[in-house]
Amino acid sequence: MEFESHIFRFFLYHFLFCRVPHSTGLTRVLRNQRPSSKIVTIGSFSVIRERSEPYESSVFEASGYKWRLILYVTGNKNDGGNNHVSLYVRIEDTESLPTGWEVDVDLKLFVHNARQRQYLTVSDGTVKRYNQGYREWGFAQLIPLSTFHNSSQGYIVQDTCSFGAEIFIVKPVEQQESVTFVSNPPNNVFTWRLLRFSTLQNKFYNSPSFLVGDRYWRLETNPRGVGPGAPHLPFNLEAQGFRPNAVATTTWGAVNLRLRDQLGSNHRLGYCK
Repeated sequence: MEFESHIFRFFLYHFLFCRVPHSTGLTRVLRNQRPSSKIVTIGSFSVIRERSEPYESSVFEASGYKWRLILYVTGNKNDGGNNHVSLYVRIEDTESLPTGWEVDVDLKLFVHNARQRQYLTVSDGTVKRYNQGYREWGFAQLIPLSTFHNSSQGYIVQDTCSFGAEIFIVKPVEQQESVTFVSNPPNNVFTWRLLRFSTLQNKFYNSPSFLVGDRYWRLETNPRGVGPGAPHLPFNLEAQGFRPNAVATTTWGAVNLRLRDQLGSNHRLGYCK
């Protein structure tokens, strides 16, 4: 009896961080939860309503780093923020960070809607990579001024408004796996000879284990057959353990089973995958 096997295994893991210089396609949704990193509440907002210079918040800590909110209440004209409120988050105290530092951030910015008791959540779905060349990220078009100043909208109530930020660090992947797609691996043919076949009992017999790729295998059969009426001869391929120092993982395979005709060429073939 001859066994031919072809073990195919494939798994690809690819993780990529990307950064775009200017945010497009902003998503704005209302949510009940408060921002987890920072909230700045501004009273007597009318005093700075027409101010073009940015307001910088106090330094706060989030996710192990120090940050500051940068708010343009009349929009950052140099970043396409005309007729909008602009809001950014700048990383601080970078002198203490190692040379070549990079911090990848999932950033969300917020405007409080006091009338609805919710937070307008603004994001663009990209990971912001902070480094020495890009220490400040945010959205020039956080919210249109026509919406923000409209008293019926609820963003400014009793001359008070609030802004916030949520900063989550996206850490580099700690575990990676690279597996090669293998066709016709070495030693992929195994022959199992059953001697004195007619004297074998009505039970399942197992072949010796054999190694193909990183995994051990064995064949199983019952010489008396299984099933009611006219029993059929079963052949099963069973996966066993892995060779020493191999990575235990899921194995994908395609297998040819052959029952050899020892007197001619009328072999019985079976294929599974």
